[in-house]
Amino acid sequence: MTAIEEPTTASDGLLVPPGHGRVVATPAQRVTFKVTGSHSRSASTFEVEVPPGFDVGAHVHTRSEELFYVLEGELDVLAFEPRIRTPDHWQRWESRSGSPVVRATPGTVIVVPPGCPHAFANPTEAPARMFFQASPPPDHERYFEELLEILGAGGPPDHAAIEDLRKRYDIEQLTPLKHR
Repeated sequence: MTAIEEPTTASDGLLVPPGHGRVVATPAQRVTFKVTGSHSRSASTFEVEVPPGFDVGAHVHTRSEELFYVLEGELDVLAFEPRIRTPDHWQRWESRSGSPVVRATPGTVIVVPPGCPHAFANPTEAPARMFFQASPPPDHERYFEELLEILGAGGPPDHAAIEDLRKRYDIEQLTPLKHR
């Protein structure tokens, strides 16, 4: 089987080498689809490039479980229920036990169960890259495709369109998404 060839039988595996996969990109974010719901019943897998200044905003899913693995760069990361949910600046939130948001560096793993507020942002001047897995598929695949289409339209983001998109894909946005 070649790297980009689809499995021919149900028992064939899938090999996606570095630099391969379907890319969806805008100035706000670049997502490479590595494993989709057509290849796996358990999770969709992506490589995500996070540009300087991008902030996904704190949000919650009621059904999805997510896993993030920082490959390069640095990201501020939240994965806890805060003492107080404020409408902005999730980077200042503290967990109920007093833990702050962390600066994730290469090798950091973050697991987010359903119902757990989470966020990531790139506060540096260098791009970051992470491995991202969402279970069950294919909601995040569809969400990424549609969100990047909205963000790629130019100008300020269409917040009403993004809010509608979030409702359809089990995302309760707690603080705003931001990008330069």
